[in-house]
Amino acid sequence: MNRDTYTDAAILASWQRNATPWIAAVRGGEIESRRLVTDGAVLDAVLARAPRSVIDLGCGEGWLALALARRGIAVTGVDAVPELVAAARAAGLADCRLLAYEQIARGELDCRADAVVCNFSLIGATCVDDLLHAVPTLLEPQGVLIVQTPHPLVACGDQPYADGWRSGSWAGFSRAFRDAPPWYFRTLESWIALIASSGLTLRAMREPLDPRSGKPASVLFVAQR
Repeated sequence: MNRDTYTDAAILASWQRNATPWIAAVRGGEIESRRLVTDGAVLDAVLARAPRSVIDLGCGEGWLALALARRGIAVTGVDAVPELVAAARAAGLADCRLLAYEQIARGELDCRADAVVCNFSLIGATCVDDLLHAVPTLLEPQGVLIVQTPHPLVACGDQPYADGWRSGSWAGFSRAFRDAPPWYFRTLESWIALIASSGLTLRAMREPLDPRSGKPASVLFVAQR
């Protein structure tokens, strides 16, 4: 991948190209790590806080938002990909909005909730920094931010353990996927520093284990205003 394409805009463009196969993969249960570990991990983390309202940032086709709504929680889904928003709405997510992270950072998301959730949806650079700095404005008093993301120590692979852009991959996915999005790697220290600089206090950090490898499948952060 040309380094000129290591941008937040390139991430969004890739997801727009791959929305259709992504919807099929999620709804067809094709992603084993999600079935075994990570879907349940984020759902449990949200339900443990007993929120009455949730904002799902980067909600995709809406699986998490819909799972929460079925449990009587008022959920607002937000995504920047029109096809994913349309799929979430068609599946029954009543409040699903088409907004980019840059728009949310500028204050264009006019709602607040007991919990804001970002489930594997924070893979950019500047747009993620700006989004997290805006999260306190989306939270009710005592509200929490819940982030699930690839575990840096596992996701780093053989590359240096340092913040920076990485090439993406659709390895393990169907041939329908193409042009994988780049992503911005952050160390564990950098994630914790970003949360703190956003005016939030880290309350918990969890490392759900993949039963196949015994290694962390992800890392979960829970932070509070």
